Amino acid sequence: MRIANLDNRAALVTGRAGEERAIDIATASGGRFTSDLPALYQVWDEFVSWANAFDATTADVVAVDRAKLGAPSPVPRQVFAIGLNYSEHAAESGFDAPTDLPPVFAKFVSSFSGPDSTVIIPAGGNVDWEAELVVVIGREASRVAETDGWSYVAGLTAGQDISERISQLRGPAAQFGLGKSFSGFSPQGPWLVTPDEFDNVDDLELGCSLDGEEMQKGRTRDLIFSVPKLIASLSETVTLYPGDVIFTGTPSGVGVGREPQRFIQPGQRLDTWIEGIGELHQTFIADPHTK
Repeated sequence: MRIANLDNRAALVTGRAGEERAIDIATASGGRFTSDLPALYQVWDEFVSWANAFDATTADVVAVDRAKLGAPSPVPRQVFAIGLNYSEHAAESGFDAPTDLPPVFAKFVSSFSGPDSTVIIPAGGNVDWEAELVVVIGREASRVAETDGWSYVAGLTAGQDISERISQLRGPAAQFGLGKSFSGFSPQGPWLVTPDEFDNVDDLELGCSLDGEEMQKGRTRDLIFSVPKLIASLSETVTLYPGDVIFTGTPSGVGVGREPQRFIQPGQRLDTWIEGIGELHQTFIADPHTK
């Protein structure tokens, strides 16, 4: 099952890639379920039961306008981002691979956008790419066993943890949350895909390209902390709530880890993909307020 945030309304997505159609959930359910995605996550199990029994061939459909797609969980209570969760990325960043819980930091909802967007490069900034698998929580989770981790996941989406490296790494202490939360720095989508849709939900290809040149390519089987392990580890300390978002970490190939370092320039296009989910497309422009 695929769920989209289409023009700020929850929608079921049907159809093949490039021919997607949307069914308005509130209308199709006769008002049983709301069009509001945050509220839908609060009754996720009930909604999934209804959706699995729903005959989509009887519903009114509309073509999916990608320009109207937003982040699948647009206003989560909490946003977690995981650092150094692939061994090769840890190495290119100059760190040992974590053996306990990897670095965890917050991103801010004001940086969220849908899958297709224009992103402003902050004046004087070094803007980098980080393709990531993003998890949306579907049930409240506290002290969850790793073996049960997937049962707390509403679905998966593609994301970019776009990073401005100067402000992120400026001392005396790094500002990971702020350096990764400029406007438009957290594009997600194109929709949420439930775990049952994948042949192997623990082994998905992800990557990104800049102006058609491949920058990153990895597989989620190489995550040091898998999705279930992340949920178990995070929920030992905090309670995870329906709709919460977890950026699970990026594979190697980021610009700051290259020799010479490489960063996104105005006019360039960043394309991101995850197997079985879809693509993101970001175009970058210079800060219009810079003289």
